[in-house]
Amino acid sequence: MSQARNQRIESEIQRVLAGLIAREVKDPRVGNVTITGVAVAADMGSARIFFTPFAASNPPEQVRTGLTHAAGYLRGELGRRLGLRHAPRLEFVFDDTVEGAARLTRLIDEAVAGDRSGSHSTPAEPPDSPGPARR
Repeated sequence: MSQARNQRIESEIQRVLAGLIAREVKDPRVGNVTITGVAVAADMGSARIFFTPFAASNPPEQVRTGLTHAAGYLRGELGRRLGLRHAPRLEFVFDDTVEGAARLTRLIDEAVAGDRSGSHSTPAEPPDSPGPARR
C-alpha cells in the first residue's frame, strides 16, 4: 500500500473515531478523549489508536479499559462509515507525549527563572579540586 494512501486512511480513521467516541460511547470510564494519532499496520489488520484523556477526569488506564471494552462496536462502525471490507483491530495506547512536553516546558521555565535570579542549580566545584582531566 502506498504511503499516501496509508496516511489518508489513518487520517480518516482518526476523524471518524473521534466523532464516534465523543457522541456514541456512553461508558463513564471514557469521558472526553482526544485521539492524537493513528498508526495502521501495512496489512490493515490492526491499528494503534493513540489517545489522551481530556481534563483528566479518569486515569489513563481506566480510559483505555473503557475504550478497549467499546473496541468491537467502534470497529464495526468504523468499517461501515469508511466502507472498509475488513476494518482493522483497534488497540488503544495512552499518548504521554503531551505530559512529557508539559514536564519539559516546566523544567525549562524553572531553569530560565533560576538563571534570571542569578542562582544556579548545579553545585560549584570546590576551589581546591583539579577540575576536569585534560589529555
